[in-house]
Amino acid sequence: QVQLVESGGGLVQPGGSLRLSCAASGSSFSIYAMGWYRQAPGKQREQVAAIDSGLLTKYADSVKGRFTISRDNAKNTVYLQMNSLKPEDTAVYYCNAKRSWYTDYGVVWSWGQGTQVTVSS
Repeated sequence: QVQLVESGGGLVQPGGSLRLSCAASGSSFSIYAMGWYRQAPGKQREQVAAIDSGLLTKYADSVKGRFTISRDNAKNTVYLQMNSLKPEDTAVYYCNAKRSWYTDYGVVWSWGQGTQVTVSS
């Protein structure tokens, strides 16, 4: 079973930046499209960005132009660069492999522990 370890979260002021990392164990990382997801208190988990094995990317409208997803298959790691952060970006952020590029739902592996991002002055 692949294990996911997210890191890089923290407390940042509005307008600030953070870079999240997600490392996956196992050898199957490169064949999957990967997604970054977030869950705010009292809300459902939502996909915010995704990248396929060919480096095609897509973003939720709420983060488009501010967040950038990338991956390094040699390191089994996916990244999320978050700029111009807003208080509404506050959430626990997770990564996972996507079952299908064409839906925001359905993941391949068990969820990791996530990394908390708090945007506040």
